[in-house]
Amino acid sequence: MRNIFLSVIIAIFGLNCGAQSIDERLAKAMNTGDWIALDSIYNAAPKDSIMPFLEVYSRALIGNRLNRPDISIPAFGELLNNHSANLDLGNLLNSSVMLSMDLSKVGNNAKAAEVVTSVLDATKQYLDSAAISGMQRYIDQYTALSAYNPYDISFSDSEGCIPFDIVQVGNPEKEAFLMQLDGSSINGKSATISFDTGAGVNIISDSLARQYDLIPINAGNSVLGIGRRNGQLAIAKELKVGNIVIRDVPFLIVDLTLDNEEANQYIDCFSIVLGSDLMLRLNDLTIDFAKRQITVPSIAPSRSGATANMYFSPQMNLITNGKIHNQRMQICIDTGDASFGSLNGDFFNDNKDYVLANAQPDTVRMAGIGGVRILECYRLPNVRVGIGGNEVVIPHITVNTELNPLASDYECNLGLKSLLRFGKIHFNMIDFTLTTYPAELSAIVAPKRSIPTFRFTQGKTSFMQSAGIVAMSIANGVFNVNAPTFPDL
Repeated sequence: MRNIFLSVIIAIFGLNCGAQSIDERLAKAMNTGDWIALDSIYNAAPKDSIMPFLEVYSRALIGNRLNRPDISIPAFGELLNNHSANLDLGNLLNSSVMLSMDLSKVGNNAKAAEVVTSVLDATKQYLDSAAISGMQRYIDQYTALSAYNPYDISFSDSEGCIPFDIVQVGNPEKEAFLMQLDGSSINGKSATISFDTGAGVNIISDSLARQYDLIPINAGNSVLGIGRRNGQLAIAKELKVGNIVIRDVPFLIVDLTLDNEEANQYIDCFSIVLGSDLMLRLNDLTIDFAKRQITVPSIAPSRSGATANMYFSPQMNLITNGKIHNQRMQICIDTGDASFGSLNGDFFNDNKDYVLANAQPDTVRMAGIGGVRILECYRLPNVRVGIGGNEVVIPHITVNTELNPLASDYECNLGLKSLLRFGKIHFNMIDFTLTTYPAELSAIVAPKRSIPTFRFTQGKTSFMQSAGIVAMSIANGVFNVNAPTFPDL
């Protein structure tokens, strides 16, 4: 959720012309959610040329979005202790939430609960019941998790190896596919688990939570799909994936049944989902689509200083800067999207003439948490996609005619069928870099295609739009709109 805050605009306008360049660029990167640009601008700028508040806030946001808690935790502490007067109420709340998230990442859940409690106590008189409830969910979550040691990981070898299959899901005519992990178990019982890089939390259905003896804890959260569902957090004492054992794994228990008989036929494919929260704890993963395995080094790499090309959205989606037909875009890497992927409504609005001339009208029926939705869209053929240093051509991609509010933080959602065109994808969660490798000899590689020349149009952003600060949504763990809850029926 992006908001423009008056206090920041006034501060920016109060600067003299000489200082305007760097501070405006930092503020614009914050407001547009371009954390890679923020990191680049901040690192290149002399620190004494940046307004003190923006200098501290930049460090805090860079650390939070690029998974550098060693940077963000002290920066947020400095921000709240020394610069709280520059934060309006919304940014104060969201800064405390982001700090608590980073404290939880490093295993300090008790301190995370303490931070949110302190800020809530100081601001409760100014908040409505919804904001109070949202903050209290974080307090409850971190308090409950402090009794456990979440994501205690052990390896039986020098390298973790998680085999997986590519399985067809949903209506067979739609040719939709997901990654399902082989040889997995929960609390010693065999389990069928989907691996979804686009899911911000681990999810399990209510019936399977009982079957696998998960331990409910006194905390809950809500999850968004087609609609909203509330869920309770629970702990799996032991999760085994391949030769890796992970203890005290948090799951969100969600009732996945829908008021749609056809959709319920396909619900089993996403009854258990592992997402980006686990990826963070594994530190380094390589998905090898040719060998159908995920490898994880038992010793995490050290930060190398490499420039990040990946970041987290507020919904904990993994976003990378990539290209569609040589046009730079923010792309969500989503193995839980069972299709080739989709472009959002902004793309359609900016390039309507091209889409109408080259794409075919289509309709997608999406079944997700909370309901079923029918989308009018277009199918754009022969699309060149570049991420992580390599390019592939995919047969088609869906172009949505409307901006989905759950996918407003990126321009393209890249699904599993597109990702399969690469040989391997490497996620370095320490440097926060994504690297792709070409598929040399594989049946999934498309033949050469004729791609039309196309120049994208770009909307311009006004200064008033670029001068604000983006606020972290108080809804950590939002399930991606194109995750496996959305097979085309």
